[in-house]
Amino acid sequence: MKKIIFIGSLLLCAATTWGRSTEPFNAGWKFQKADSLAATVPDAWQSVSIPHTWNAEDMQIKKGIYYAGTAFYKKTYVPDERLAGKRVFLRFQGVASVAEVFVNGAFVDTHKGSYAAFAVEITKSLKYGVANEIVVKVDNSPRKDVIPVNHTLFGVYGGIYRPVELIVTENINIAVTDYASPGVYIRQRDITKTGAGIDLKVKLENKSKTAKAVRVLTTIYEATGKVKTKVEQSVSVLPQGRQQVTQHLTVHTPHLWQAQEDPYLYRVVTQIIADGVVIDEVTQPLGIRKFELRAADGMYLNGKKIPMYGVCRHQDWWGLGSALTDEQHDTDLSIIKEIGATTIRLAHYQQAERMYAKSDSIGFLVWAEIPFVNRVTTQERENARQQLTELIRQNYNHPSIYIWGLHNEVYAPNDYTVALTTELNDLAKSEDPDRYTASVSGYNTVDRATNLNADVQGINHYFGWYNGKIGDVEKWVEGMEKDFPNYKVIFSEYGAEANINQQEEVVGEVGRYFSQFYPETFATKFHEIQWGVIAKHPYLVASYIWNTFDFATPATTQGGVEARNMKGLVTFDRQTKKDPFYWYKANWSTEPVLYLTQRRATERENEITPVTVYSNIGTPRLFVNGTEITAFTQGTTPVHYIFNDVKLQAGENKLLVTAKKGGKAYEDAIVWNYSPDNKKASSDGLPKENTKEHIGL
Repeated sequence: MKKIIFIGSLLLCAATTWGRSTEPFNAGWKFQKADSLAATVPDAWQSVSIPHTWNAEDMQIKKGIYYAGTAFYKKTYVPDERLAGKRVFLRFQGVASVAEVFVNGAFVDTHKGSYAAFAVEITKSLKYGVANEIVVKVDNSPRKDVIPVNHTLFGVYGGIYRPVELIVTENINIAVTDYASPGVYIRQRDITKTGAGIDLKVKLENKSKTAKAVRVLTTIYEATGKVKTKVEQSVSVLPQGRQQVTQHLTVHTPHLWQAQEDPYLYRVVTQIIADGVVIDEVTQPLGIRKFELRAADGMYLNGKKIPMYGVCRHQDWWGLGSALTDEQHDTDLSIIKEIGATTIRLAHYQQAERMYAKSDSIGFLVWAEIPFVNRVTTQERENARQQLTELIRQNYNHPSIYIWGLHNEVYAPNDYTVALTTELNDLAKSEDPDRYTASVSGYNTVDRATNLNADVQGINHYFGWYNGKIGDVEKWVEGMEKDFPNYKVIFSEYGAEANINQQEEVVGEVGRYFSQFYPETFATKFHEIQWGVIAKHPYLVASYIWNTFDFATPATTQGGVEARNMKGLVTFDRQTKKDPFYWYKANWSTEPVLYLTQRRATERENEITPVTVYSNIGTPRLFVNGTEITAFTQGTTPVHYIFNDVKLQAGENKLLVTAKKGGKAYEDAIVWNYSPDNKKASSDGLPKENTKEHIGL
């Protein structure tokens, strides 16, 4: 369906319009794996719709066995004869990882990188009124010159896995191929409750033969559709090169964007008017806000401190890979909102445009980054610069983004890596002087040369999982507070794997990484302890759980499951929210939470056992087999209630917890089965697996 361009009557009296046409270009594609187009088999083409990936299954099932190579997509397109004389573009929102575009056999352009959008002009290659063949060659083989350079930390799902658009404009237009950006950049300055300066940079192109006088009109609309302010100027657009127009507006008494408390968005409409006709138009969001990260303190938004409750998100789904619909992105965001998160690290790459747009309207604070991760080859400099430029230009206007991530856990060779990360920081500051930059280390200290070249130091560390004990995190934070008091430090990853089909009644503080036994109960204890520490230390200006969702790791086997990382708070299929999910929901969310833990650890081996309850609605009442248990201790945060020395009876035990808030009653219930034989059965060291589902919230 063609998108209809809305032109408000207040903008231009009695003006006719053309604008630009943007149409989905996702249906009618055919797909085939082959080393070359000549090697394709005529009868082997499969009909597919975009988004599509060829790795939806094989990258998620068997460690190390998946197709990473070349494939082809083709589509027949008949452009209307009336498009002759217009400009025609294809805009790909994501192709993994190297794409080459051909029209009627002629090479048009190439793009290197899996996660950014790119736009190519096909005007001169098209034949109007007849069938044209569009072919896209796609290759997701690891390459030393394209980041990420391997499939180690996560899989790069091959294919045209995000939507494609056909864009038609007049010969004078707002730039489409400026790194596939909107061509309009909105910068904010001098933000107060009484006023805000808005500076626009608009990039124009003229592909006609002569200079043309046009008017550039920018209007800022309230959420209601009412005009807030506007500016108009006359410009002569030359037929050579790309011209830049700057505009300045003042928004008096602005309605500020205040994250989830009030994610208010204006709408900025920029139009090009020639001879009384609107010949092009671009609409962008505007959330007026000012970020300030204060060392050893936290985030201040428009002068108001807000908590930075953070989660990370990988984009893949079980059985779908990365070829997701808007509805699936929205599902992930709704789960993240449910847990009470205020900020998201969209790791480790540029994610779908839907994620940034919805984060604007929901009010998340977003960390956006490029996939410079895991390994340095010394051949990725040009591509890292390209992908950072794409990330910033394509997402410059999203108010939700507060920081640009430059790299994650890259080190040797030291001198090259220091030079490149410094260069990336300078590039980010040139493209966008107003946002923060971050570099991330996997070591638990900030004083490493490769990680001191950005505004903020992110530290990924998994105390008690890969080494040490869970509680070691507290000594680490206290040491950082003493030794590095003036640094802006974010705990950018922490977590532990949790296989919901592996349970253990009593867990210690030493992780199971080197085993294949990753009980959910260990991860629960991990998060109870570590969030209890993080919550007490504002030195960490933000923290991010790794990860919201389980995801595919094609190179590894973890927790007895091949090609899977299970550090997610939610299972890969998005069907089960693990116990740690409710731990954070109870601590972060304003929604009522009353939750009994260890609901999948049903086969109990200890007659005397603790029972743990999460409640953010006041003191809970616990009943075991109808008898109230009154004695409890407070855990690591005020929502953490531990009823110690609860005695179970042989066989079935019914646990019920109740609480009241605001006159409303809440309850949760589970069933445990106790037998002394369970201890004997588990003495061989094998994991006990869940066999029943029980009552949940």
